[in-house]
Amino acid sequence: MYGVSGTGSVIGEELGARAARARALAVLRVRGRALGAAVLPAAVAVVLYAGGVTGHFTGPGWDTARWVVTALAVVVLLVAAAVALVVARARPAVTPTVELAESSAPDLYRMVRDLADRLGVPAPSAIALTPDCDSWLEDRSHPAHGRHRGGDAPVLVIGSPFLWWMRVAELRAVLAPVVAGTGPAAHPDIAAARRFVRGLDAAVAVPRHPDLDPVRRLGARGVGRLARIMLKGCRGHAAEMERGVAAAGSERAQAVDYGVRIVAQEQVGLAYAGWDRLLTRVALPAWRMGRWPARLDAGVVSALTELSRRDRLAEGFASRLGERPACDLLEEPGAVDEATSLLAARLFHGGPAEPGPDWAPVEWSQYPEEVVDRKWRADAARLHQVLDGLGPAGRPDPAPHAGAGAAPGEASDASDASDGPTLSRVMARLSTARPGAGNTPGAAEAARDAGEGAHAAAAGEGAYEAGAYEAGAGEAADEAALPEGNPAADALAAALTAQTAREEGLRPAAPAAEGPDGPLPLFPLQPPRTGRDLLADHVAAMVCCAAVDTAEAAPGLDWLDGPALLVAGERSTDLNAVVLALVEDGDPEPLRAWLTRTGVRPEKPVRLV
Repeated sequence: MYGVSGTGSVIGEELGARAARARALAVLRVRGRALGAAVLPAAVAVVLYAGGVTGHFTGPGWDTARWVVTALAVVVLLVAAAVALVVARARPAVTPTVELAESSAPDLYRMVRDLADRLGVPAPSAIALTPDCDSWLEDRSHPAHGRHRGGDAPVLVIGSPFLWWMRVAELRAVLAPVVAGTGPAAHPDIAAARRFVRGLDAAVAVPRHPDLDPVRRLGARGVGRLARIMLKGCRGHAAEMERGVAAAGSERAQAVDYGVRIVAQEQVGLAYAGWDRLLTRVALPAWRMGRWPARLDAGVVSALTELSRRDRLAEGFASRLGERPACDLLEEPGAVDEATSLLAARLFHGGPAEPGPDWAPVEWSQYPEEVVDRKWRADAARLHQVLDGLGPAGRPDPAPHAGAGAAPGEASDASDASDGPTLSRVMARLSTARPGAGNTPGAAEAARDAGEGAHAAAAGEGAYEAGAYEAGAGEAADEAALPEGNPAADALAAALTAQTAREEGLRPAAPAAEGPDGPLPLFPLQPPRTGRDLLADHVAAMVCCAAVDTAEAAPGLDWLDGPALLVAGERSTDLNAVVLALVEDGDPEPLRAWLTRTGVRPEKPVRLV
């Protein structure tokens, strides 16, 4: 590795800059060849007309050639003008960010300018935040953005989790190679090559614009194909150009806070891990309920602090919290955190751009009651609604609340289907006959009849529409092929998946959020779930509701794992295993032992939403 302040770093920087400029010229040669191809027919036509004037190209054949070449030249020039116009007017994709005015972060702007002065490069024109663990320079000088074509420094985009988790010195060290990239970006050839590539990329996306009429869309497709050909010709050169720019910036930044950069890079990886857990485990359940945590960046500090407490490898990181955090460089960290949290919900979930009645912020102190408890009770209510629809032993019951006119043989069925929302009812449905175990009466019959119940539900005899059931029928069919399992769980999982799909279809659609590449979310977080996964979640929610209502338990928040059940003030860590034993194997004994140990009464009805 080159020395921090020796000639090796200077040589490495110069090599990277030269490589970037060479690749930029290669990109511009693609543009030059395209321009040459566009004017070639016109040049040939000029030669033919000049030959006719001088008496060299005379005769009917040359006259015909002049007319043909002239017509071809006009068509080619019109097409070239159309392509140039679309490339010039197309709006290149811009990453959705939270803009930071200098008045809202004067210390941060001052730190970045001082860093640029130390590096000897132009300072970024502005600073913006992104709800992600990354930082980069983004050129927004395209005419479609209302800014001058050249002369503008790029915008510095900073990952918002860095501001809250990193200390000031660490943030400066992480941003040094990024800010150093403004030097190569100011070179005319590199700037022109970037504008050309970004314009071609935007032109390729024009035919997908929803506001185009059929005629304009047809023309845009032709322009897009030509732009795609040129983009393919210069894509490799553009990628190598950016690598050269990055290498030059990294070498120049070697002279700034080199020792701190090593520690700061460790914090980048740690921040990414905590941010990912916070989004998928904590924020996603709230987003799906129409609530968005308003302090995600502050939450990542709590998540990483908890990770430091649990992980011995991260024990030393906790001592950093005594140093000044980078978010102190902001005038109003809370307001900035709320804005980036709302943007994160749009990017990763597709939520609306503004709060509303069905899209409200939630503070961390309210999260257990507003999100965790409501989610548990909504899932428990859905589970019992599905049980009511299936009827006893997995068979759909067309009249779950039979009146006095019901046949004598149907009385017990109706009574069973109208049982209250108890955990015992769920356990009885999922329990299968096991040798030597004390099985619930009727469990064996439920297991034998589960397949029949699923088939009847698919035929539309229950409370579910055929279209809604199809969403879960494939999942149940795949799981039915497993060598071992719980047939009763398969039937219930299929019906539960169908009910969930039906509710999603009936739910009013939120206002579509638009991003640079079309509707958001750009990065969906919801992982694919099988029917059994969905069933296990609902059974666990039912257990948690019973624990809250009949024992000394409460909903809680685990910063790394999301919704948690607190029993006597401590997080319960063994609930998932006993629930899976019931769902996967039909064995209720582990769950019964857990209920006895915890003091939960499964026969008591729980409160639903």
